[in-house]
Amino acid sequence: MLLISTPDLTDAAPDAAVIELQFRNFGAHPRFSGQVVTIKCHEDNSLVKQCVSEPGAGRVIVVDGGGSLRRALLGDMLAEEAARNGWAGLVINGAVRDVDEIAATALGVKALGATPLKTEKRGEGQRDIVLQIGGARIAPGDFLYADNNGVIVSPRVLP
Repeated sequence: MLLISTPDLTDAAPDAAVIELQFRNFGAHPRFSGQVVTIKCHEDNSLVKQCVSEPGAGRVIVVDGGGSLRRALLGDMLAEEAARNGWAGLVINGAVRDVDEIAATALGVKALGATPLKTEKRGEGQRDIVLQIGGARIAPGDFLYADNNGVIVSPRVLP
């Protein structure tokens, strides 16, 4: 388990951006970090499905679902695939489903909430773009750190 502490990191790097949302932990790893890959989508997880099928190399997928809690952008099958492919975790500005199964998956997952309803696959969304979530600017290649205190982002590796 990673021994990161977002309070310690923000003390050492006050320029790190805090995502000012109250995320819930859903994955088996409450602490995780990695370089960021970004996705913006609304109630369509086609790009999430495509992304988790790629080698993760310890990176983190940040999904801006616009805060919608109507449709889940991640379920157990995609979470399991992400873990198998070496992703460190996902941070989702939206909802997940299959929460009991995700809780047993070796992955960090933070989201706003849960819903039983899956998305429609329309192939919509954008990938590798700069996101604005919870007052933070999140760019592809940034470094994300998550624990029970919250989620922070920095353009550089933090100590």
